[in-house]
Amino acid sequence: MAELFLVRHGQASLGADDYDRLSDVGERQGIWLGEYFAQRDIAFDRVMSGTLRRHAQTVDAIRHGLRALPAECEIHPGLDEYDFHALFRALGETHRQLAEQATRSPRDFFKALRQVLHLWAEGALDGGVPETWRAFQQRVADARAAIQQGSGQRVLVVSSGGVIAALTQQILQAPAATAIALNMQIRNSSVSHYFFNRDALHLSSFNGIGHLDDPQRRAYQTYG
Repeated sequence: MAELFLVRHGQASLGADDYDRLSDVGERQGIWLGEYFAQRDIAFDRVMSGTLRRHAQTVDAIRHGLRALPAECEIHPGLDEYDFHALFRALGETHRQLAEQATRSPRDFFKALRQVLHLWAEGALDGGVPETWRAFQQRVADARAAIQQGSGQRVLVVSSGGVIAALTQQILQAPAATAIALNMQIRNSSVSHYFFNRDALHLSSFNGIGHLDDPQRRAYQTYG
């Protein structure tokens, strides 16, 4: 069977005007991940990512550390993150306290996000959303199919936490609450490993950060 290495992008710029770019920490995480692959002779014959800038920057950082990635990176919009800004805007008056909570601190933001994701999955957000939970699940399934039906025996895919969580939830045939719980755990530049063929996709390991295990890199173990 072929292997899929599904990577969450490096730390983005949470709290900044433009979230969709890697921080200095995020770039370093990607370089270290590339070096980690190189040290273990893990080479890839296919690379994919979503359309977001933080995805492309993470691919570039991995390439800087690995120095042996295919030049072409396939782009699939199904690998893009859900629009969490739009989900918060859709809270309305009923859940105003969640929007207020999200502004207090990063910790409060993630607590609020968990509740917002449950409301989204239940179809209980007051305002309109650009994408329903069902539509999000479908485009993740479409991206999964593109991975499985394409070429490559060792495939590197860079995406976002929500997509990685939903893909894993789907192959485990678990409920929506599982995707949300997994989403809250996924660390920046972590690697989830799967075996696959055209008919099946099997989880091997989840959310690994071997490249950040050194105690001196503990400050680089991030979630944003």
